[in-house]
Amino acid sequence: MGRMPETIKFLIIVNILFFLGTLFLQGFPFQLFSLFYFENPNFKIWQPITHMFMHGGMFHILFNMYALWAFGSPLEMQWGRNRFLFFYFSAGLGAALVHTGVNYYQVHVAVDAMMALGNSYEASIQALTTNVYQGPPVDEATKALMASGYAAFNTPAVGASGAVYGILVAFGMMYPNVGLMLIFFPVPIKAKYFIPGLILLDLFAGITGTSFGIAHWAHIGGALFGFIMAYYWKKNSFDSHRWN
Repeated sequence: MGRMPETIKFLIIVNILFFLGTLFLQGFPFQLFSLFYFENPNFKIWQPITHMFMHGGMFHILFNMYALWAFGSPLEMQWGRNRFLFFYFSAGLGAALVHTGVNYYQVHVAVDAMMALGNSYEASIQALTTNVYQGPPVDEATKALMASGYAAFNTPAVGASGAVYGILVAFGMMYPNVGLMLIFFPVPIKAKYFIPGLILLDLFAGITGTSFGIAHWAHIGGALFGFIMAYYWKKNSFDSHRWN
């Protein structure tokens, strides 16, 4: 195992402190620092940043911190501290933006469906806020839209996964022929195939709605913003310059 760069170490420590704080304070930080939909009363302006330090369980934080160390370390050593931090937080914010955009679509598709039945905008938003609908009868298709809208409106996003997916993409672009393996498929696959395959799985899950509690669109957003930044830097030969 190689030396852990100082910035990676700092990010891991902060993530662990946030995770322990959530455990000891009985979930209060979870509501304060997770990323809620921007029309939800629980939304706070700092949540697009702080949600990157929140995690939903032990496996969640272990996976993200391992990936941050394994794939982020060579990037920080190549780029330097400041450039790596800029990339990390930009990818995380990009993940939050795409995730919120998809939530906005799901919320307002549900609102439009309820308004088409004669409900007001305010009553439709209230139904999504409380999960109590008191308007005209709805069919099964509308019920499904309302369920998706309710989940988008009320389920907060947590985790460093969006930023980590940006790091994965950058790693794959810089080290395309490095062999990577999954625990349940212990055969090395080159990063240039492995990482796009992982993103395609997220895209499939996001489109089909098979979330399993995972914010797939946040992963895709982080990967997209990571790709844009890494491609731009590579095209403009910024790889040889460190931001210390």
